[in-house]
Amino acid sequence: MRLSLGLEQKLVQKQVLAPRMIQSMEILQLPVMALQEKIEQEMNENPLLEIQEVEPDGIPDGMDDSLDKSDNDSIADTEKEFVVDENKDNADDFERLLDLDNEYPDTFEDRPQRSLNQMEDDANRKHDALANVASRVETLQDHLDTQLGELNIEPELLELAMRIISSLDSNGYLTTSLEDLLPPDSTEEVLAHAREALAIVQALEPAGVGARDLRECLLLQLDPSQPYFDELRTLISNHLEDLCENRLPLIQKKTGYSIDLIQDAWSELRKLNPKPGAAYKDDFIPNVVPDLTLEISDDGEYGVRTEDGDVPQLRISNYYRKRLMDPTATAEEKEFIKRKINAAQWLIDSINQRKNTLARVAQAIVDHQHDFIEKGPEYIEPLKMQQIADKVGVHVTTVSRAVDDKWIQTPRGIFPLKRFFAGGTTNEAGDEVTWDAIRLKLQEIIDSEDKAKPHSDDELVTLLKNEGLNVARRTVTKYRKKMGIPSSRQRRDWSKKG
Repeated sequence: MRLSLGLEQKLVQKQVLAPRMIQSMEILQLPVMALQEKIEQEMNENPLLEIQEVEPDGIPDGMDDSLDKSDNDSIADTEKEFVVDENKDNADDFERLLDLDNEYPDTFEDRPQRSLNQMEDDANRKHDALANVASRVETLQDHLDTQLGELNIEPELLELAMRIISSLDSNGYLTTSLEDLLPPDSTEEVLAHAREALAIVQALEPAGVGARDLRECLLLQLDPSQPYFDELRTLISNHLEDLCENRLPLIQKKTGYSIDLIQDAWSELRKLNPKPGAAYKDDFIPNVVPDLTLEISDDGEYGVRTEDGDVPQLRISNYYRKRLMDPTATAEEKEFIKRKINAAQWLIDSINQRKNTLARVAQAIVDHQHDFIEKGPEYIEPLKMQQIADKVGVHVTTVSRAVDDKWIQTPRGIFPLKRFFAGGTTNEAGDEVTWDAIRLKLQEIIDSEDKAKPHSDDELVTLLKNEGLNVARRTVTKYRKKMGIPSSRQRRDWSKKG
């Protein structure tokens, strides 16, 4: 191998995306609420952007009523690439913007100030946002600290108990050893105090809190007054793993309990809480705001409408456009205005492109999944993003960005657009069948099986094949686990005779 230093000239062809093209793709990917935040951020950074007032009839203030939907679609030709010609300094764009003032003289204000209605709307929006902020919920630590404060215990024990409480995980378990909670030079007496403090914490509500494993958690919840107390204590202490694996005959052999007694005690055990602290988790579930709505026409056809009523319609300030032509404006000021006009126009075009592309992609999806919407999820058809891309005439990555984190309101409820894409396989008749349909059939077979002798995964493969569905055993096992269905041994009901 020869090593040498020198200059070498190569001709390489590669595609480089302009920053504005990247921005248009980012805008397309935003869900409606994130888009509103993006617009607010851009308005704060670009003084040339203003909100277009909209009349009650939906026509922007000052615009001609003759602008119908078809005109709008022709204006927003979504799949035309944006072109930034630095050599021409975007002169054509600036001339087009200036011509707007002559064509729609009442559209723009003469000064860059916000209208009274706009300021009131902004104030109402902020007020509503503050009113909808959830108050701080009580945490598990708050709940335990409150109970601890009501007890009359020594300061040393109180400090140790508070330290233990602060070390509990979100489910209420103490996953750290007591020794690790104490200083390295702690004496045996201090460790004994820590054990006493732990007992105090474990006596608090909810029952089972402060346990170091599942077995201790369940035992802490037992009460001598509850049914099958002795049997439950035995089962939890010595046979918890056997219960989880449904090895009831083995438990029967070791304990002498009958199968019926074990199952009755097991039913009581299921009433205990394996995660006592989980009820205090602050699980914030955001409201889903649909980006699209599916409407049914009088002739029964499904049509998609974009939900952008709360998205401000933007325009470029007439004040700054006129200032650009003012001979008193300095070169630096004109350069600044040109740069901001260019950025504003790119944003407006990107928002229009997002709306049009999203509507076209969603309509193509709805047209393909008509039976899903009409009859239910079990009728979903196999669908790939490439199919929609080919139908709409865009790149598959455009479809991916368009459906990402977008939701659609349908007569059957709100669905993410990604829900309508489904892989599948081919049945014996040569027809494509979605994996959703296979999972539904698998659930149906298991629901109707004899619980005294439930089907193994191999038997499930055979039964699915009898339905014309050729599925591998590993696929059946994978879907069974994803659906939360136990194995055949765990599904067996030992009280029934096989």
